[in-house]
Amino acid sequence: MTVLKLQEGIIYGPIKSRRLGSSLGINLLPTNFKLCSFNCIYCHYGWTKEHSVVVKNHLDLLPSVKEVEEALESWLKNNHPKIDYITFSGNGEPTLHPDFSKIVDSVKKIRDKYVPQAKVAILSNSSTINIPDVKEGLKKVDLRIMKLDCGIEKCFIEINRPCEDVKFEDIVENLRSLDDFILQTIFLDGEINNVSESEIDEWIKKIAYIKPKEVQIYTCDRPQAKKGLIKVTKEKMQKFASQAQTATKIMVRVF
Repeated sequence: MTVLKLQEGIIYGPIKSRRLGSSLGINLLPTNFKLCSFNCIYCHYGWTKEHSVVVKNHLDLLPSVKEVEEALESWLKNNHPKIDYITFSGNGEPTLHPDFSKIVDSVKKIRDKYVPQAKVAILSNSSTINIPDVKEGLKKVDLRIMKLDCGIEKCFIEINRPCEDVKFEDIVENLRSLDDFILQTIFLDGEINNVSESEIDEWIKKIAYIKPKEVQIYTCDRPQAKKGLIKVTKEKMQKFASQAQTATKIMVRVF
């Protein structure tokens, strides 16, 4: 099974999402390679070509604020499907864009004009919360879905393969400093996995410490960068959800 093609423009979809309904995607990253601070083994776009939190060498390949505005406004003017969410995602980590916060303002303004019922969401790997402009932008997004796939650093390095500037303990502390967000975790089995009893115990401890408003868990059901990953059964995930919810009193939903 081959990985999915990268998004070829700024606007894509809308796609039917299990969590977000009808979601119109916004890609703030290059269209010919993946630019991300992680190199996750399960990524459905394959391996990360440019693995960094520094994007200054690729600024000419990133859309400007005006280009994002024009692309979104043009799409909403010419299409009239029901949109539940406008979602920052795309070919890597969306918050790496240096004008992320300004773009959030622009997107919300255009949203209010054309589809005021829709909410603005982001799918983020949580690696850039420490950057003041990013944190300010995240606060303005209606729905923040932030990644934490592991409870311990060793697992984090094996599964998410962060660039050298990104540290597990920093992500945990930065998530704790963020208000009103959903924590997202993918569970994997096989040679590399995050489903051992000790790993689940540590993951639950991190949830209790971070205190998200909700946790969403799922498993790999798309192509992955690394071959041989094994899906986790729904029964196992329901068990993890029940354990975490009992221990933390935080809602944990299985998708």
